[in-house]
Amino acid sequence: MKTLILMLIGIIALPQLSGAQNNQLPDSVFSGKQGTFHVQGVVADKVKGFIYFSFTDRLVKTDLNGKMIGSVTGFIGHLGDLDITEDGKIYGSLEYKHDAIGIGITKNLGITTNQKDGFYIAIFDGARIVHPNMNAEKEDLLRTVFIKEATDDYAAVIKTGDKVIPHRFGCSGIDGVAFAPAIGEKASSKNFLYVAYGIYGDNERSDNDNQVILKYDISDWQKYEKPLSQSNLHQSGPEKPLDKYFVKTGNTRYGIQNLAYDAYSGNLFAAVYKGSKSQYPNYDLFVIDGKKKPTKDVLIANKQQVAIKSLTLLGGWNFKWGATGLCPLGDGTFYISHNAKAKDGEQQTTLFKYKWLGAEKEPFLLVK
Repeated sequence: MKTLILMLIGIIALPQLSGAQNNQLPDSVFSGKQGTFHVQGVVADKVKGFIYFSFTDRLVKTDLNGKMIGSVTGFIGHLGDLDITEDGKIYGSLEYKHDAIGIGITKNLGITTNQKDGFYIAIFDGARIVHPNMNAEKEDLLRTVFIKEATDDYAAVIKTGDKVIPHRFGCSGIDGVAFAPAIGEKASSKNFLYVAYGIYGDNERSDNDNQVILKYDISDWQKYEKPLSQSNLHQSGPEKPLDKYFVKTGNTRYGIQNLAYDAYSGNLFAAVYKGSKSQYPNYDLFVIDGKKKPTKDVLIANKQQVAIKSLTLLGGWNFKWGATGLCPLGDGTFYISHNAKAKDGEQQTTLFKYKWLGAEKEPFLLVK
């Protein structure tokens, strides 16, 4: 791994660009206090001058000064990482499940539910978010698409050794989302949606040492999109992804929290909560080579060899921030979330602008 990191310093040392489109983006943006759940993901609409924050049970829209423009509330699931399309639609991962995370959310909200487990992509029309506390179910600003592949892996029961254990590949749901070109195709101009699994941190199993990333073409997703009804969750979505990729990082705690495509380097950045298996370095941040074609590989799962497609990992780093928000700005800089809890218990975050260095001990440099 150290060799990979040293190679990486040369591989992704990048030429300077003017970065003119980002000159108007401030060096920091404060979200304001946003309730009891911590921030999960952020994305900047650089064209229209807005920031979107996911705070687990709500989507918050601010201007570049952090002034509240609007919010979408009423979620009783887990709204996670975010990304944005060229036409201003906000895509986010949305989970409904009855594990420790799901139960913790409903308990905190003071409600009980009996809805089925299911994972979705939430699609927000950013232009319709115009005032605080817009209802996720009652107002016409949100559609959802069912992610069957992840839901099936979460529900699966497998055998490992003499044990029968739940959740194929350790799948705990979905979290990281990113739009990016086809991985390994130089002439690719079309963007696809990449959806990363959450992965349970379990040191007693070995089939959970890969990150899992699904690839979707969203050009025909209009036929799947349905309004959100949390009392009657639909199952309208693609039967299978275009591709399913694996990345050998070692086990992490709840998988890729934030997945982000950096057009400047052509690579995918993955921020995680570090794992605890002693045979791995247990980094917080990984970079996946977006230019190298996926390779054929084999994974042992359910006592069987499973043919998989693997992505190339460029390296890993120890970096405290990024798991609650990692947003490339297109010129080698990123907005990175520094989440915190105020004295009254309310959650908040400040986005700080960083420049990617890729150095072994200093992956990012704070822009001042």
